[in-house]
Amino acid sequence: MKFDIITIFPEIFNSYFNESILARAQKNKLIKINVHNLRDYAKDKHKTVDDTPYGGGAGMVFKIEPIYKALVKIVGKNKLKCFKNRIKKRELRIKNKNNKTKIILLSAKGKKFDQAMARKFSKLDNLVLICGRYEGVDERVAKYLADEEISVGDYILTGGEIPAMTVVDSVSRLIEGVVGNKESIKEESFSKKDYLEYPHYTKPEFFSPDKKTNWKVPEVLLSGNHQKIEEWREKYSK
Repeated sequence: MKFDIITIFPEIFNSYFNESILARAQKNKLIKINVHNLRDYAKDKHKTVDDTPYGGGAGMVFKIEPIYKALVKIVGKNKLKCFKNRIKKRELRIKNKNNKTKIILLSAKGKKFDQAMARKFSKLDNLVLICGRYEGVDERVAKYLADEEISVGDYILTGGEIPAMTVVDSVSRLIEGVVGNKESIKEESFSKKDYLEYPHYTKPEFFSPDKKTNWKVPEVLLSGNHQKIEEWREKYSK
């Protein structure tokens, strides 16, 4: 699967994507992550990608032109929503039968990202993520270019870069082979609707931070009785 991220701060992604599971997944060619500098698609010598909002107000707004140019370069015109919508429905079905590309605008007003959405995205071939900044992104990007707007939570961040990392991480681990032990993702939190995984314990059996305190692993987990352990885990799953 290929991820394309559009941002004005491409260096932000280096450390996170070059460590641990995501680094290994890229090395094994299970995923490919391309980070695109939006300023490379600006038309003026100053690489301007934002401007003041029409109607007045605080902050700056990302311009549509460089985002449009970046998307055309990354996916081609025919995969943009504005062009797909011009094709007759029957032709659209034929033309996009094998089209498994989705363009996402990361936005505070988007649909809430969850595990079900991550599973859906993991079936794609190409996921393009547009990272906003400042006051926001020209609304025509959401209206005519992006397939969906998504939000990672009901709070405001300084930009879409952290949400982009969140989406790439969450989606990647659902791709076969990315997580070493595939059993790990079968019964984890949110693997089923509203499901939260049971508590986990490991050695030592006893932990005493001071002489008066002794924190012990639940007896049932030490019993070796698999039926009782499963009953305990079911009880403490939510």
